[in-house]
Amino acid sequence: MTTPAAIADFLHHLRYEKAASKHTLVAYERDLQDLAHYLHDRLELLPEQAERDDLRDYAMTLHDQLASSSVARRLAAVRALYRWLRRQNRIEADPADGLGNPRQQHKLPRFLGVDEALRLAKHVDAGADPLVEARDRAIVELLYGAGLRVGELCGLDVRGVDIPERLVRVLGKGRKERIVPFGAPAAAALTTWLERRPLLLVRAGVEPTDQPALFLGVRGKRLDPRSVRKLLDARTGAAGGHRTIHPHGLRHSFATHLLDGGADIREVQELLGHARLSTTQRYTHTSLAALQRAYDAAHPRAHTPSQDEP
Repeated sequence: MTTPAAIADFLHHLRYEKAASKHTLVAYERDLQDLAHYLHDRLELLPEQAERDDLRDYAMTLHDQLASSSVARRLAAVRALYRWLRRQNRIEADPADGLGNPRQQHKLPRFLGVDEALRLAKHVDAGADPLVEARDRAIVELLYGAGLRVGELCGLDVRGVDIPERLVRVLGKGRKERIVPFGAPAAAALTTWLERRPLLLVRAGVEPTDQPALFLGVRGKRLDPRSVRKLLDARTGAAGGHRTIHPHGLRHSFATHLLDGGADIREVQELLGHARLSTTQRYTHTSLAALQRAYDAAHPRAHTPSQDEP
């Protein structure tokens, strides 16, 4: 079926009025197309014709098929659609009002310990293509050293990095720009990569002036998030890691290690580009969990007393 007009107009609003990212648009379109198929195939309705009970029945079908986190994401898209339709006076009442999310299991973000993160950052693959090796080291250093999202990293241009000042200009969610510092190891890795980057472009047959992207694939095109995930998987294993780490895991590690080192939570919020402090506060929970494990392992009064104790 073709995309219903209500959904197409809402996506247009997100793209051109809200400047939503490509990733956000793809997710909203996928989730709302699922709703449209349900309403069309089962009830022969357009989205603007749906009533509250129709949406509740749809939510119940999601609970039977998907994890609670996926259900919550889809219902968030549904609520956003109907709020917009109501503001546009295309519906008289919002049928998604009160459509609640499933109870979530609050999982702590996965992150590396300091030793693991440093081992990954320092790893050198002596048998790799030297151009690719220089690129990959710079990627790991910047993901961990600046706490970037993988999409932000892939969107970087050469002109967005100031190595002497050790600053990177990032375009984050909602196309909000922020400036993030990075350390000396990341500066050294970026310097090496920028020295070798023109050689990769020449080998790929691409004029350097035609490609502004900082990080490139072997064909001279801008690196994409999927490629970064693959190279990080391979690099983690080669560095002796017993578990793979997602690019976002390095961002988690960045935030957790800053907080463990005494950084103020609001400063970490600025560095991460979080709109809400509550998002950053997840990392304090991670740090507290690490402290609790250390206490339980080391403190003589951490364990339940035996029955022989008075």
